Amino acid sequence: MLKIGKLDSDVLQKIVLDKIRYKRREVKTGAGIGEDCAVLDYGRYECVISTDPITAAIKDIGRLAVYISCNDIASNGIEPLGITLTMMLPPGTTEEDVSTIMDQAAAAAENARVQIIGGHTEVTEAVNQPVIVSTAFGRGLAGESQSAHDMRPGDCILMTKTAGLEGTGIIAGDKEDQLSGLLSPEEIAEAKKLLDQVSVVREGVIAGEIGTAGMHDVTEGGILGAVWEMCRIAELGAEVWEEEIPVHPTTRKIAEHFGINYLRLISSGCMLIMAPEEKKSRIMEAVAAAGIQISCIGRIGLKKDGLYLVGRDGKKQEIDPPAADELYKVV
Repeated sequence: MLKIGKLDSDVLQKIVLDKIRYKRREVKTGAGIGEDCAVLDYGRYECVISTDPITAAIKDIGRLAVYISCNDIASNGIEPLGITLTMMLPPGTTEEDVSTIMDQAAAAAENARVQIIGGHTEVTEAVNQPVIVSTAFGRGLAGESQSAHDMRPGDCILMTKTAGLEGTGIIAGDKEDQLSGLLSPEEIAEAKKLLDQVSVVREGVIAGEIGTAGMHDVTEGGILGAVWEMCRIAELGAEVWEEEIPVHPTTRKIAEHFGINYLRLISSGCMLIMAPEEKKSRIMEAVAAAGIQISCIGRIGLKKDGLYLVGRDGKKQEIDPPAADELYKVV
């Protein structure tokens, strides 16, 4: 029986990806482990497409549904243009519920400067809580889209914002009653407000204009899962420095309370940016100038040297493939 959450990478490869046999020459980037987007050849332009579901969050589902797919487009250094939303709603859903979801989605779309261009909405007994699948589209000049295939040993691993920020916001919203004895009302409000940071469109476009060796929006599997996926694509190793990974104080408290690892907690709003050494300073300065926190948390190495997290005590621990996100232990 399969576990809750994303399929393990080996299982995904064996029972899903390996069954995709028919290929078209117009598809420049297709389905693959760690690939945020598909890229289609449109001659002078490339069409960049990404699709994702929102299943674990409830209270902010409309907002997150827009940001999660737009973030993937931005991870290719491309600005998203349009998005579709498919909403599957459980029996008992009211008109007010749908209106609230769409108010959230419309506000997020305006903030991300992307147009909601279509979708589907239905009430069905197939779900017991709202599920939204969003598909975002972007357009760039041919060859402009950036990929982890461009990574090289010596590249710097940059990270925006703080680890586990999306998971923190979701848990604070959905488990507020359980946290009331652990966090003050101000801390709970601060944790919820982290969801205001889940868009990475700005930093993705800024870094993309300078030029990167690939970017990855940090979703299920957290920071360590995202590093593993990018290194899997590039067939390289890496050293990640735990001491340099920023984390919000409320994230630490929530993680300790529920016994979860915030480095493996869903983190939409964090962007991993692989920066060639000669571009590191320019990218960090440009992103910081936009008011976005950015840190250097590691360095890419050779595959034979392994993929490790260097702990605060200096000890190395191998980074395993992403499994079910830590969020599912809580919600």
